[in-house]
Amino acid sequence: MSTYALTTLARTTDPKTMLRRFLALDAVVTGANGIAYAAVSGPIGRLLGVDSGLLLWLGVALTLYAAGVGFLASRKSPPAPAVQAVVEANAAWAVLSVVALAAWLSPSAAGAVWIPLQAVIVGAFAVVQYAALRATRT
Repeated sequence: MSTYALTTLARTTDPKTMLRRFLALDAVVTGANGIAYAAVSGPIGRLLGVDSGLLLWLGVALTLYAAGVGFLASRKSPPAPAVQAVVEANAAWAVLSVVALAAWLSPSAAGAVWIPLQAVIVGAFAVVQYAALRATRT
């Protein structure tokens, strides 16, 4: 990803600010998703055709993960190893979502759209966070 594209997305040329903004956006989106999964796992599970117990567990895990990512975003200079862990976790989530869809989930039509869509979104977070992390190193 080009520096120009990153600066346009983040609306800043400062690499640390860019990284913090991408982490913050990830924390907000992931936190909202996690809270929704945890709070209304039954109705969302029925809509997506996914077990509500799985969604409840994922909701709690995502909410805790979002809190950690939010903490990193609040740091003036997020530590590179921790950011790298976020990048890797996001990449793993994206891949595992697609694998789960192909291997063991049998979602509804809404779930068959939502699962790959959220995988793409989380994968995009991994890409922009990795590029911003690289920009902070140069």
